[in-house]
Formats: sequence, C-alpha cells, structure tokens
Amino acid sequence: MHDADTFARMPALGSTAEQPQTEVLLHTFEKEREVVYRGEVYLVRDNGAVSRCARPQVRRRRLDEVWTFGTFNRHSGYFEIAGHVVHRIVATAFHGPGPSPDHVVDHIDTNRLNNRAENLRWVTRLDNILLNPITRARIEIAYGSLEAFFKNPGACFIPKWEWMRIVTKEQAEESRKRLLAWAEKGQAGRGGTLGDWLYEPMPKYSAPAGEEDAGAPLAAAQREAFHVPTFTNPLVERDVRRAGAVVVRAALEPEPLDTPSLTAGAFQRKWRTPTEFPHCPGTATDDAVKDYLERLTPGAMFARNRYGENIVVEAATGPDNIISVVCSAPPDSVKGWTHAKVYRDGQAFCHESGGTFFSHEGAMKAHCMAIGAPYDAYEDSIDDYC
Repeated sequence: MHDADTFARMPALGSTAEQPQTEVLLHTFEKEREVVYRGEVYLVRDNGAVSRCARPQVRRRRLDEVWTFGTFNRHSGYFEIAGHVVHRIVATAFHGPGPSPDHVVDHIDTNRLNNRAENLRWVTRLDNILLNPITRARIEIAYGSLEAFFKNPGACFIPKWEWMRIVTKEQAEESRKRLLAWAEKGQAGRGGTLGDWLYEPMPKYSAPAGEEDAGAPLAAAQREAFHVPTFTNPLVERDVRRAGAVVVRAALEPEPLDTPSLTAGAFQRKWRTPTEFPHCPGTATDDAVKDYLERLTPGAMFARNRYGENIVVEAATGPDNIISVVCSAPPDSVKGWTHAKVYRDGQAFCHESGGTFFSHEGAMKAHCMAIGAPYDAYEDSIDDYC
C-alpha cells in the first residue's frame, strides 16, 4: 500500500515530457462539489482530486482533509482512496450515481489516471468496449478484430499503462484529440514511447516569409493549429472544509454494501443480484467453513441466480479462514470467469464478490492474491488492461 499524499506528489509514470508539479495540478480546478459515496463524505474537484472529510466527533484518520489524486494500484492501473476507486467518486459527484448495477465508469481517453470530470461517463461494460473508438482501436490492433477479441480475450495483450498520467485540462483536450486521430487511422505506432508522443508539445509554428500578415486566413488557421497552451493558472487558496458551511449540492444516498441472499444463513457483499448458494451450510461455525470448502469441488455449483449458474473451477482457504473461489460464469456472460470470497460474519456466511474477468488467468491472479499464493504465472492477462 502506498501513502496517498506522498504519491500525489510523485512524478508521472514513464513520461519524459514536461509536466506541471502535481501540487499545482491538485489546486488547479474550476468546480468543487461535495458528495456522499459508500458512507463517506468527499469534497471532489473537476480535475479529479478528492478530499475525504473527517467524521464528526471521531478521531481524524491519516487521509482525512487531504487533497490527493489517490493511491496508484499497480494491479488495476487506477487511483484509489481507502480501497475505493477515485473515478467512481468523481463520476458520482459530477454525473450522479450509476444508472444501473451494470454500468461502469468509462475513461473516454482510456487514460486511467485522467479522472477529470469531463473524461468520465457511465456506460455498460459492453458499451465500454464497443462505443469508445480509442478502446476499440487498441483492441482491433492487438487482436486483429473485435470478433477475435470476444472469441478469445486472453489471446493477446493490450499495451501497459506506463503512458498514463495526471493531466491538466489543456493536456487532456490535446491528448484526446491525438488519440482519436490515431484511432481513426487504426495503425500501431512506431518509434519512441506512447507517453512522449502523446504529451510532448506540438512544434511551434514559424510563418514562412510573406505570411506574416495576421489577417491571412491560412496563417491564422496554422497558428491556431500549432498553438501550445501554457499553464498559468495560479494556486487557489481556500479552506478544505469549514464548520457550518452550506452544502449546495444534495448528498446522494450511499449504496448498500450488503444484500440478502436466497439462501438461509448467508448474505452477499458487493453482489447485488439475489443469489442462491446451494452448498452453503446452514450455520456459520469453524467446522462449517471446512465443510463448505470440501463441498466446493471442481464442477460443483457455487452460485445460481437469474443470470445462470457459476461452476467451481478452483477453491481454497487463505488467511483468516477465508475461502477463495474461482468459477466459470454462465455461457452468455461478457466476462467468462468470476472470483468470490466466503467467510464468517457474525452468525452467517458472507459471500463477497471479487469481480468478473475476461480470462481464466485474471481470475486465478485474484484467487492467488486472496489466499496469499504467488501469482507471477498469471501476470499480464487481458484483465490487467481492461
């Protein structure tokens, strides 16, 4: 785990192009809103920075009242704060909650570190692949076609995210134009690094002799095309939070973390669809955990709901007597593999979703991380990039 405030001041990953200091980026913004997300109150800026508010009459936590872009998760490529991805907090603050449980946040320019409000939108997982021209172009270049990708998502790798970085509003607009132009051509780049090409300033235009006339339409158009924005926005000094301050934006109700299941003695965490767990014991005891694991043999049904059945592929116990389960998803699922954790919580068994995956390797990596086993063999799957 990285210190969020320290990381907020780290240089951009793998980039040699000149970049304003992160302290300047943190305080360069136009809009700031307050939002409730998963039971926590955040102040959120349209540049992607967040500040978690201290809870009343409770000891202040290390990350409270600190402006940060988040902690970088090197497995997912996203910024996080206290286990929550920052882009969902920003999207909720500026675009409202997700329209449905099937919606995810799309980074329009595919830069996972660009959490500017205008770069985020709610989409379904399938739309995230099909309707974003930049994402689609990257997949088509890597796989040859979308059909090949859906047939075997684990066959190729999408380039890593070393090029991704925090950006200013001007840089975001310029890099998105360049990525869209690249996506339209549909050609793999050659020479140099993506970050250097994407963020390096455009060469300054020098008007040829005879075109110095500022009124010449062609010269004016060329000057505009080669114009490089400068970053002169000053630091904005303002209080993070003042007692008695009026909240203009209505706070959103936090989403419930737990939901009932269709099986007695069990409930679901981060798992909204009501689900049955056929092999779950009726009582939650230490012996019942062992008994539950013995029932989860390869080929056994782990879960069943309106979308179909999840069939066990691998199951094992990890630290704190937690069961980790990898399953194959129902045949019509966009992502064919799932991961879940099962553990005692009070007098019931908690079934916590560990996510869905395009590849078996992606699910097995999550499984190995959950049980504390080496996962080097499962690095660089398609799920590391999607």
